[in-house]
Amino acid sequence: MTRLLLLLLLSAACCSMMPDASQPQGGQDDAEYEEGYLKKHNNLETSVSQQPMEKSSTLITEKIHQMQKSFGLQVKENLGAATSETTSRPQCGVPDVGDYTFFQNRPKWNKQDLTYRIINYNRYLTFEEVDIAIQKACKVWSDVTPLTFTRVFNDVADIDILFARGAHNDFQPFDGPGKYLAHAFPPRNDIISGDIHFDDDEMWTSGNNGVNLFLVAAHELGHSLGLHHSDYVHALMHSQYKFIEPDEFQLSQDDIDGIQVLYGARKKKDTCRNVKFDAATTFRGETFFFEGEYFWRHIPQNTKVQRVLIRAFWPSLPSNIQAAYEYQRKDQVLLFRGKTYWILSGAKVSKDSPKSIYKLGFSKSVKMIDAAVHIVATKKTYFFVGSQYWSYDELEQRMDTDSPKQTSEDFPGIRKKVHAAFESNGLLYLFSGNRQYAFSPKMKRVTSLLEYSSWINC
Repeated sequence: MTRLLLLLLLSAACCSMMPDASQPQGGQDDAEYEEGYLKKHNNLETSVSQQPMEKSSTLITEKIHQMQKSFGLQVKENLGAATSETTSRPQCGVPDVGDYTFFQNRPKWNKQDLTYRIINYNRYLTFEEVDIAIQKACKVWSDVTPLTFTRVFNDVADIDILFARGAHNDFQPFDGPGKYLAHAFPPRNDIISGDIHFDDDEMWTSGNNGVNLFLVAAHELGHSLGLHHSDYVHALMHSQYKFIEPDEFQLSQDDIDGIQVLYGARKKKDTCRNVKFDAATTFRGETFFFEGEYFWRHIPQNTKVQRVLIRAFWPSLPSNIQAAYEYQRKDQVLLFRGKTYWILSGAKVSKDSPKSIYKLGFSKSVKMIDAAVHIVATKKTYFFVGSQYWSYDELEQRMDTDSPKQTSEDFPGIRKKVHAAFESNGLLYLFSGNRQYAFSPKMKRVTSLLEYSSWINC
């Protein structure tokens, strides 16, 4: 039967944990505990008790040394307090040491473009939080390999992801809160190959007040790709979990070396070369730059800019968004493509989306919006269409009667059509051609010319 990979999470300091089945129970001596634990987790032959005493003792001592080394502990003749405390934590149900880098025969996917499907969700996290955690977990591995991960919704996927309780038809039932929290299948030629299951009884979280879904998903996905456990204590693929702030997470060189043996390294390319934004908008203090099926997410005080799939956040939105703007008064973001637009109310797509752009007052000659930007001070929104722009009064909810006007007249210095725009600290940032202009509405002139990709730090 295919071996499941069970991730072990959260130390006793975080929450109450169920004791390991091999931990000493009333009357069980240390020798019995050592042998029981090593049989369960460290591949100690179950027939060791039938070996001569001297040989049995030697085998157990060797396994203890292996285990202590994998946990980064001082090597001693017996388990000792530190080792016993470590082994009593919830942990993965496959051996901690031995063939820890790859599965037997090094199974791997025979293709680079993988698909995944999220079957259901967890009660503690929103749909979007789960989607983002899984997408970020995929990015951990795609950043260092040629692998790509595409989410599908109706088709058969390479990797099915689900939350389940107790027995769930894979002969490896979950045990309730606080012990084994997830498991995954290595890539093999069977129906469950690569699938990942999370225990729905756990308190999943996007932070540290519970079980962090992103960290668990990234570990389990490593198993889905063919990695076994590592004995390097700082590796993602080490059997015991240590919480790391997701925004600060970095894959260890040990993990990178292992996965690249299976799939090779990702070819380096300049992601800023020839980059051209389709649209830009602020969003609750952040700035989004749309490009095809992706958007770049710029967060203030964070030098690392994320590039994520649009559908990972909003599955119902199309790719190739052509214009976008934020209307903070209503906590809305409007996104345009062709003759229609969608409204994000808060962080969710409104139920009445999409809508026709003609309801905003555009003439039928307008077939698409090139760019849009809302001016907070004036409560006006500018829509750029070809060489012209339209002015929309958000308070009156109508188009200004003098629209459209020539862009070059009111935005001197902008000679080509604007294809992305947003406002920040009283300045308009207009992307036109292969240039980015900082424009002052008060001074009615361009104040600076910036690097096109300055906001995404790549």
